[in-house]
Amino acid sequence: MNLSFIEILKVIFLGIVEGITEWLPISSTGHMLLVDEFLQLNASDSFKEMFFIIIQLGAILAVVVLYWNRMFPFQFKDKAKPVIRKDIFSLWFKVVVACIPGAAVTILFDDYIEAHLHTPVVIAIALIFYGVAFILIENWNKTREPKIKTLADISYQTAFMIGLFQVLSIIPGTSRSGATIIGGLIIGVSRVAVAEFTFYLAVPVMLGMSLLKLLKFGFAFTGAEFVILGVGTVVAFLVSIVVIHFLMSYIRKHDFKVFGWYRIVLGALVLVYFAFR
Repeated sequence: MNLSFIEILKVIFLGIVEGITEWLPISSTGHMLLVDEFLQLNASDSFKEMFFIIIQLGAILAVVVLYWNRMFPFQFKDKAKPVIRKDIFSLWFKVVVACIPGAAVTILFDDYIEAHLHTPVVIAIALIFYGVAFILIENWNKTREPKIKTLADISYQTAFMIGLFQVLSIIPGTSRSGATIIGGLIIGVSRVAVAEFTFYLAVPVMLGMSLLKLLKFGFAFTGAEFVILGVGTVVAFLVSIVVIHFLMSYIRKHDFKVFGWYRIVLGALVLVYFAFR
């Protein structure tokens, strides 16, 4: 592939889109596929399939950097006597439990989903459907008090149930964070707790998916492909830092309905565009 200035600008734009949409419950994969419909990256389909997953590692790295002290179970305040945080280990075990349903479904159906459902119409329908779901669930939640208010309150059973909802995100346009947040809200987890659990859950999920895509594509990158992966990942990382701060600040005072309305409007515009183009 040719690495022109225009292609670099496209990659930067895709990195910005990824950094924004990975953490907001509006579907990063759906947005990346839609952007590629209008602003196509000059690369092979196999490379783009891999790129749209690998670029998410930049977003994941932002979570690791921001939450390092809360994610890393070994504390070294006293070098002679490192402290092991059992509560953090316990939380990671719950994350593993939550990953099991999604991992099984991805291994079994990922190729079929990519071959048949990575289309603008499917993405648009998923955007609208889950947009409506967000609005209905938030309206229902107005009269409910969350049963689970912090990460520490999340049990193994709750983690597994959230993992079951995450399975829905295999459909493009659903949103991995959106599916887990909707699931968490339904079973009584607070907005802040389920959003933070989504951050933790993203780390092993995206590392696993990235490894699968790399093994499928191979490691023989051209120089241009390597630069594109690097630029996209760095941009996604920097944008994600800002977006994560924004999201956590926003949901402490507001609900998720604005994201539901955004999904509905975007999905409707996509349906209209592809119906009349």
